[in-house]
Amino acid sequence: MTAKRFAIISHYAPSLINFRGPLIEDILARGHEVFALGPDINGTAEALRALGAKPVEISLSRTGLNPLADFGTTLSLYRALVHIRPDVTLNFGIKPIIYGTLAARLIGIPQRFVLIAGLGYAFIDNGRSSLRKSAIHHIARWLYRLALPQAEKVFVQNPDDADDLVRLGISSREKIVRVNGTGVDLEVWKSAPPVLSPVTFTFVGRLLRDKGVLEFVEAARKVKAAHPHTRFLLVGGLDDNPESIRKEDVEGWVREGVLEWPGHVPVQPFLKQTSVFVLPSYYREGVPRSTQEAMAMARPVITTDSVGCRETVVEGRNGFLVPPRDPEAIAGAMRKFIASPDLIASMGAESRKLAEERFDVRKVNAAMIEAMGL
Repeated sequence: MTAKRFAIISHYAPSLINFRGPLIEDILARGHEVFALGPDINGTAEALRALGAKPVEISLSRTGLNPLADFGTTLSLYRALVHIRPDVTLNFGIKPIIYGTLAARLIGIPQRFVLIAGLGYAFIDNGRSSLRKSAIHHIARWLYRLALPQAEKVFVQNPDDADDLVRLGISSREKIVRVNGTGVDLEVWKSAPPVLSPVTFTFVGRLLRDKGVLEFVEAARKVKAAHPHTRFLLVGGLDDNPESIRKEDVEGWVREGVLEWPGHVPVQPFLKQTSVFVLPSYYREGVPRSTQEAMAMARPVITTDSVGCRETVVEGRNGFLVPPRDPEAIAGAMRKFIASPDLIASMGAESRKLAEERFDVRKVNAAMIEAMGL
């Protein structure tokens, strides 16, 4: 096969390593040249070069979605792609998907792909209508309708996103390729012994309301009232998203004694202390990476029966699905593990099996590489 020049474009430079590092490695291993584009790339450049990729700086703001204000983003992407002249582009994150795909089409780059790792904030119906949210919905959908027809294939991570893209007239069914999440390196995220005492429930993720943080806290209060020795960990950093939890609220929960908050820290040490992983999200997930990591480490899962999240649980086999925005249902699922701690080990072992079957990053990457003809 002829070697190709491959450009991968992200809205957030660290995600090129944290989420797409194994994909970059696998594409390089096939003899292709990889350019990794992102804003504020300097902090990630050394790690990208260590993989063998060539880092490229672009101008892009993560927040806001105004086509006029983002004209500079399109121009920056256009100039970078003209300079690189790749044969293939893969864009992820809403702005690279929109403006990167349009720029690649204008230049005439022959193969253009997008990866939608969850439709995200702009597509969430959280029941709190506002003019601003409605405007974001309409702008996002309009821009996606412009950009996605210019892509050869559209990678999605769950069937709900595929259905909605077709229903909303954003993409044809024929272009959509479903992959099993981002995937997890099973050699890095190894099975760990179950934690039976104290029974510890852990949330990992950005501290957003739509991730179910408030529901996790309320469920913790309910469980702690009857089981005061139960431990609750809230692992994750604050965010600039409009739905972010306030720092003073988190600090208040810590003072109250409901939970511990180590902050934005490496996740593995805390998953090793975990009995059961909990993600009560109603964010528009792809397939949550944090849940995949917990499953690989043989942790049972309590998560919502909502888009993306439901892909990680076989009800009663490796965990329990609960309705979104229902702290009592979350607390009820937690009580099952407290009452029957043998479930922690048995369901955890099933989580590891499911991770091996569905979420092995090498299998996920191989499916994407094959679909891109690399």
